[in-house]
Amino acid sequence: MFRTALRNVLAHKARLLMTVLAVMLGVAFVSGTLVFTNTISDAYQKSSAKGFDRVDVAVQPEYQDSKGDQVGKNPELTQALLKKAARVPGAASATGVVTGFTAVADKDGKLVGGDWQSAGGNYWGSKDPRYPLVGGHAPHGRDEVLIDSATAKRAGYRVGDTVRLSVDGPVLTPTVSGIFTTDDGNVAAGGSLTLFDTPTAQALFGKKGTYDEIDVQAAPGTSQTALKAELDKALPAGLVETTTGKQLADDQARAISSSMSSLKQLLLVFAGIALFVGTFIIANTFTMLVAQRTRELALMRAVGASRRQVTRSVLIEAFAVGAVAGVTGLAAGVGIGAGLRSLLGSFGESVPDGPLVISPGTVASALAVGIVVTMLAAWLPGRRAAKIPPVAAMSSVHAKATTKSLVLRNTLGSLFAAAGVAVVLAGTRMEADTGQGALGIGAGLLIIGVFVLTPLLSRPLIAAAAPVLRAFGVSGKLARQNSVRNPRRTAATASALMIGLTLITGMTVMAGSLQKSIDKMASSAIRADYVVSMANRGPLSPEVEKKLAGAAGVTESSPLRNGESRIDGETEYLTGVNGAAIGKLTDLKVTDGSFTVGGTRVVVDEDRARSFGWKAGSRFTAHFEDGRAERLTVAGVYEGNDMLNGIILDNKVLTPHLTDPADMQVMVKTADGASDGAKDGLEKALGSNPAIKVQDKQDISHEIGKMFTQVLNMVYGLLGMAVIVAVLGVINTLAMSVFERAQEIGMLRAIGLDRRAVKRMVRLESLVISVFGGVLGIGLGVFFGWAAGELLGTKMSTYELVLPWGRMAVFLLLAGTVGVLAALWPARRAARLNMLAAIKAE
Repeated sequence: MFRTALRNVLAHKARLLMTVLAVMLGVAFVSGTLVFTNTISDAYQKSSAKGFDRVDVAVQPEYQDSKGDQVGKNPELTQALLKKAARVPGAASATGVVTGFTAVADKDGKLVGGDWQSAGGNYWGSKDPRYPLVGGHAPHGRDEVLIDSATAKRAGYRVGDTVRLSVDGPVLTPTVSGIFTTDDGNVAAGGSLTLFDTPTAQALFGKKGTYDEIDVQAAPGTSQTALKAELDKALPAGLVETTTGKQLADDQARAISSSMSSLKQLLLVFAGIALFVGTFIIANTFTMLVAQRTRELALMRAVGASRRQVTRSVLIEAFAVGAVAGVTGLAAGVGIGAGLRSLLGSFGESVPDGPLVISPGTVASALAVGIVVTMLAAWLPGRRAAKIPPVAAMSSVHAKATTKSLVLRNTLGSLFAAAGVAVVLAGTRMEADTGQGALGIGAGLLIIGVFVLTPLLSRPLIAAAAPVLRAFGVSGKLARQNSVRNPRRTAATASALMIGLTLITGMTVMAGSLQKSIDKMASSAIRADYVVSMANRGPLSPEVEKKLAGAAGVTESSPLRNGESRIDGETEYLTGVNGAAIGKLTDLKVTDGSFTVGGTRVVVDEDRARSFGWKAGSRFTAHFEDGRAERLTVAGVYEGNDMLNGIILDNKVLTPHLTDPADMQVMVKTADGASDGAKDGLEKALGSNPAIKVQDKQDISHEIGKMFTQVLNMVYGLLGMAVIVAVLGVINTLAMSVFERAQEIGMLRAIGLDRRAVKRMVRLESLVISVFGGVLGIGLGVFFGWAAGELLGTKMSTYELVLPWGRMAVFLLLAGTVGVLAALWPARRAARLNMLAAIKAE
């Protein structure tokens, strides 16, 4: 049986090629994902580990939790604490570390590095071993700065040049006193790092006289753990925490691995989809191969082979196919992993240097996936063939499915589909957090149900295409009859395409609806012409609002200033505003009282009002970070949204309680409204600062929507793999169908059907099957998109369902194009059959 199975594989190489390709693509996606994520993770881990080479123990402030009416805060790492750490037994030196956001502009005024990767820090003393200088000297005062060598090269800076940079808003123009090298992972990934002298860094980053961290280096012969123990004895317990350099490196490695795991899981989900689609092709292929060898298998049974041996012979064939697909898929996956890494560079993203990582786990996963998926898909056809009695197989009694089996299939499919719809509908009525699981389960049940019911659905839906096919004469009529001749095969072929289009359509419906909702939210909640913020969404200096308020053409402005408080034993973040202007800059719907902010009068959103039991006129006490309290009155309750919510009060009340006031945004209204001229005027008033964004409503909406667009484009690209696999399935099905119908096609040719008509028949058959799968996929995608939107609507009051009719038409056209392209080779093969040889074929 083993030799027979191998001979069958070698005898049907061409028929199994498409199956190998389908499995190979899925395996390549899996192994490519693992190679790519492992390579990037390993490169970042090694790069970040170098940054801890000179840190034996790090001393950091231990956050003091909020208790009662006391707002939690971080203790300060003072100069006295630094000196104390440097004097402990076993310490060779102690370095105070100050960090913060610093944006650097190139010579054209554009931001260098990513928004979140532009960092700043302090250079310790006149020769900091952490940052070896390759030119120039250590910085002194606010007028000198160091920049990393990678940034200097990208931006074209040299020692002595003047550089434009910003920490929290105002533009600084220091001189480049020197250039240094660094092992910082963010710099290796395309970010920038700038260094000031320690007093300047402390002043710029709001850490006057204090540090974010104290790094202690051990004396020769002192271990990290011994030094940590000495520091724990000497430093105040409960106010600081100590961590060894090894632990920091391990924690960083885990953090990097965890951050990469999300990307890995996302990519593996799409790889799984491609493999799931591929299982239909494998099952189809082996079903047809077994059907073509029915008499051969019957003879084997007649001469003594058992059912188990017949099933085993099919599984051996599947093992051989899966092994070949696994090996070739692994090789292709290594190429995909390397290609994805190079692709990051073409998008302007760079990663630390490092070798391509091909772990034993990746190799094992590729081979296991290829073999297991193929054997699982082939098991059912093999088992079905083994159950056919030899006499029935010889006489082809088994050819048609029994009425009982069809009734059972349709009943099970209906139950699964009904259960799926019910669970999805129930999920839309739940809270967003709990409803996600219900939607996932319901979607899975519904897809399974539709797949099982597809043979039943194929007849009426394909029959609906009869008027169109009738226009193609005999070819059209034959194509329709061939499409429904074997409903199970048609269903499996169409389902492969259905799954891909379901996901694509569902994501498109959600993305379009979210974009519409964001546009609606921005236009309805904001009256301001512009919103000003830092590029990294970090805090703005209060100086920014002062400059904007004095700019030409500005009529109203208000900062949005955050402050932490304790109310009734719970932590609440307050939003401070210009009480006199906020009503003219926002358009929030008031449900109780009035939108009046001034003095001790505040407004609260509905969620806070419901949580605390407040209404217009209610009074409460807010305890601030400076330990003092204010008695506040609720003037009104409003409908909050993702752009503005919470407790809003006047900055005249909030600011005196803040030790380091900072704004998250500034809203601005101009005399002539939003225009290019007004925007340019505001940017010039801020010194054409590359770190500050001046955005109108359309810019805000576009920026938020851009994230969804990027995700959607990535989904299109990833699901393209599943569509390619589906195309292979259509080609495979048609090619084997042509082989099965060789005698029939020969008879048609003999009675007058020319080659052109034969090609048209096969192409129309493929078109009908593909459009059938497309209609099912688009229908399911719209349903799932609607259901997900209903769930999002519980958290986004402006959510509105938008059906992208144009894109759905494109998807249906895509399905039809897939059918036409997939039929090219099978149609050509059918037309080239020798009619006499085909008529004689058995």
